[in-house]
Amino acid sequence: MSFGQGGPYGPGGSQAPQPSTPDWAALADQSAARNRRRKLLFIGGGALATAAVAAIVATAVVSSGHKDNGGGDSAGGLPTPQDLPSESATPEPTFSNVAPPAPPKPLDIISSARRDKAPLSAAGLFPDKRAAKDDRSYTKAASASTTSCSAATQGALGSVLVNNGCRKLLRATFTRDGVAVTIGVAVFDGKAAAEKAKDGYKPNIASLSGGGVPTFCRRTACQSSANAIGRYAYFTISGYTSGKAVTSSDTATLQAGRDVADYTFRRILARGNAQASAEAAAAASATN
Repeated sequence: MSFGQGGPYGPGGSQAPQPSTPDWAALADQSAARNRRRKLLFIGGGALATAAVAAIVATAVVSSGHKDNGGGDSAGGLPTPQDLPSESATPEPTFSNVAPPAPPKPLDIISSARRDKAPLSAAGLFPDKRAAKDDRSYTKAASASTTSCSAATQGALGSVLVNNGCRKLLRATFTRDGVAVTIGVAVFDGKAAAEKAKDGYKPNIASLSGGGVPTFCRRTACQSSANAIGRYAYFTISGYTSGKAVTSSDTATLQAGRDVADYTFRRILARGNAQASAEAAAAASATN
């Protein structure tokens, strides 16, 4: 009989004798199975541990705030209100409680001899070669000045000027298209005297010839007017250089007288403006 050979095994058959050595294959399978379970447990446990650490970190960030690069709390790094820099130490500008004086008014200046001190002459008051108004232009023919106010008048006007204290009488003659106008400016110490001379006006200012303009308005009818501004009363007489009489319906001489009177008004006011500007500049210089 040979050893190691058994009979047929099966149900009802005899049991084969148990070997005395371990079943190494079975043991190897069991060991491999245990290793796989440990590996799965390790992987699962690592994932749980990672999730737990992330939760701890998130909780720490939420509860303590963001950290700056220096490790400090960015919210805690802001200065407290008492640590904030104060407002600039530069002193605030201050202003005087005293109001600056009002600028001088031109009309106030030319209403008083005390303030109206600029040089006064016929050439200075009538410096232009032409007097213009709208589209009409009048050529200056002659000018003159006198301190004897009655000497440059005719009729009753001389006494009116003298009785109100006339200091000087300036005249100028302008011409256009055969019409001539003489403007006479009487100078007084104040506005009240000039107004009285205007209100008491009686003809006439004496016409002034020269510069190609002959004597006019001496023995014939002419247009005349009277007005005042400040301490100046001014009068016009206008007529034809041909000696033709002026009628009540004449518009050429009437318009010429008005235009030259308006030009004279603006010249007197310009005198006040110039002196007002000079006074304002002097006051500004004194305060600086």
